[in-house]
Amino acid sequence: MSRSVDLYGTAYGNFAAEVLAQVRRDTYGEDFGQSSWVTGPEYRRFFQLLELAAADHVLDVGCGSGGPALFLAGEAGCRVTGVDVSEAGIQAGLTLARQAGLDDRANFRRADVREPLPFPDGAFDAIVCMDAMCHMPDRGRLLGEWRRVLRPGGRMLYTDPVVVTGLVSSEELATRSSTGYFEFCPPGVNERSIGQAGFELVRAEDVTENEVEVSRRWHAARQQRAAELIRLEGEETFAGLQQFLATVHRLTSERRLSRFAYLGRKPGE
Repeated sequence: MSRSVDLYGTAYGNFAAEVLAQVRRDTYGEDFGQSSWVTGPEYRRFFQLLELAAADHVLDVGCGSGGPALFLAGEAGCRVTGVDVSEAGIQAGLTLARQAGLDDRANFRRADVREPLPFPDGAFDAIVCMDAMCHMPDRGRLLGEWRRVLRPGGRMLYTDPVVVTGLVSSEELATRSSTGYFEFCPPGVNERSIGQAGFELVRAEDVTENEVEVSRRWHAARQQRAAELIRLEGEETFAGLQQFLATVHRLTSERRLSRFAYLGRKPGE
């Protein structure tokens, strides 16, 4: 059984470390503080699918360190509110917002998605959730909360990077879920959940190739800086994260686990 590995605490708690900035640059090409499978070109395409306008207010669920939310605010010109259960992530986001001079367009607050979202009905024009839905329990209830806080006609887009599309061993599942709580699901479950929550499913798209390539680059970038990262993280965490990334790459490249993007619309306009 794989041991638990603190991917997000390591990434957010050491966010400003130069070695991690170097790893992000090598991994993503365009570093905007992400720690998921999303790249700049892919995220910009998602903005277009959401038809974002400068007047929109977007909720980023599972915002992590806040970098992607600030990227969204800068690229689309809209307001963004990020929520995450990680206090280290929220503090990193607030710091980045001040440094970027985006305090007026980006806000971050800690929130546990197992509780009702701390926002009134119809507060947002769009919702994004990048590669974090698999970490959140009670997906149907959460989607219902998204529908509540979206205005009529509002859109939501999320990615699920652990859709089971082949045979996966118990050992591989344990390694793939070693970085926290996970829910794995077969094809069709997300589509059905979206409809049951009252959304119109506009688009479901296989975006596994991004995860294949990012996991390969991430593993290689970390391996290249093994000595520095071991000093920062410790040998056990370094080895655990390398095993995690190698497993992600193998499962996705063989399409035994796949990543999908789902675009939904709240009826009303």
